[in-house]
Amino acid sequence: MSSLMTNSSAMTALQTLRTVSQNLATTENRISTGFRVATASDNSAYWSIATTMRSDNQALSAVSDALGLGAATVDTMYTALTSVVGDSKGGLTALKAKLTAALEPGVDRVKVQSEITAIQADLKNTAGLAVFNGENWLSVDSSVVGYNATKSVVSSFSRVGGKVGISTIDVDINALKLYDPAGAGPAVGIMDKTRTVGTTTAAVATLDISTLTDSAVDRQKLQDYIQMVDDALGNVTQSSADLGAVKTRIDSNSNFIKSLRDAIDRGVGQLVDADMNAESTRLQALQVQQQLGTQALSIANQGSQSILSLFK
Repeated sequence: MSSLMTNSSAMTALQTLRTVSQNLATTENRISTGFRVATASDNSAYWSIATTMRSDNQALSAVSDALGLGAATVDTMYTALTSVVGDSKGGLTALKAKLTAALEPGVDRVKVQSEITAIQADLKNTAGLAVFNGENWLSVDSSVVGYNATKSVVSSFSRVGGKVGISTIDVDINALKLYDPAGAGPAVGIMDKTRTVGTTTAAVATLDISTLTDSAVDRQKLQDYIQMVDDALGNVTQSSADLGAVKTRIDSNSNFIKSLRDAIDRGVGQLVDADMNAESTRLQALQVQQQLGTQALSIANQGSQSILSLFK
């Protein structure tokens, strides 16, 4: 039935064209933004998950930065400890060699002491220069307000059951510090520590052989000094090994965090990114449908004009 009041064909064509235009707008928005889910209205569940994971990924980025800072600090301390261990030219290794040489009868121990004093000063200077970002773990003052013997490096961020967890890698400063004027008991610095070997008591940082002679008692004291330095060398070597393990752990965590961030990015992309190949194909199809819909509406509107011919 032909009617002037109701054009069913035009209404159908218009509804189809409206739907195609809406789909075309959605597809064009996906292509322009690159996202299938750009806002909560697109898919509230996926948008919520993606937003949370992006936030967590930024926290992981901060963890990665913290690990980098921690790695640099640990590396600085590790380098200084390696220098303190030393070789034939310096460090505790050279100090032990000088003391051993002083055992030789007739050696001018005053001159040897001058070399030992230079080594002792160099060791203290090395510890004092081991600073990164204002942190020095080798030469400390535990009497300072706010001093904390445990240094922590943020190592991970996790979210389980809606609860956020932060993990750290802790370093015990008391186990590796070399100098601490306020240290006492087990918290004393390795170089400051007063050691007793036999009947001899001294600290590596202050031992002095300038007054020793070739007497049996003094020669025994020299041997005791050598044992003290060797003990200190063992402590420093152990501290270096501990820091080396921490450094390896930090490097491992850093590499894992980088891989984890990439995995999260890929996962979020699977949820919200638009498939550009599919969207491109859909765009072309919708453009054709829009053109056909426009033509169909035009044809439907022309039907009303044909009614006029009945009255001529």
